Amino acid sequence: MKNTVEENIEHPKLSLIKVIARVVLITLGALLMAVGLEVFLVPNYVVDGGITGISIMLAHLSGLRLGVFLFLLNLPFVYLGYKQIGKTFAISTTYGITMLSFFTVILHHAEAFTDDVLLATVFGGMLIGIGVGIVIRSGGALDGTEILAILISKKAPLSVGNIVMFFNFFILGTAGFVF
Repeated sequence: MKNTVEENIEHPKLSLIKVIARVVLITLGALLMAVGLEVFLVPNYVVDGGITGISIMLAHLSGLRLGVFLFLLNLPFVYLGYKQIGKTFAISTTYGITMLSFFTVILHHAEAFTDDVLLATVFGGMLIGIGVGIVIRSGGALDGTEILAILISKKAPLSVGNIVMFFNFFILGTAGFVF
């Protein structure tokens, strides 16, 4: 078996306090995103971008829970993140996606906060943005598209934002046909 530089890297040990803080913050971020999705966006047929948007469309078409698709579709990106970014990132991301999937299943039958699409979009988007921001600041991710964009930006002369926008253009365009 061939040794590579990545296999020999020692990951710094986190203190128990830092691990607990990371777990609490990632859990909070996943909960905020799940509330934004299941209480605001999904009941009003508003689609998010990225793997989350694809998951929303597949859940709508198949009748299966959103959490199932969020978990399954993000797994390949977690593996890619593990290989390219590191073990700690992959563990944090796996935990975040698992919590997001769990919370969306739990909140699936929650009543929509509003049926005003504009209001739902604003509040749902704010909750999702805050939740994703907390998770990213804590060393994880909740959507595989961002992982892919980070890796592509290292090899292409495009920013992460431009790559995500490109992906979301096609995802949101497809949503127009689904909904």
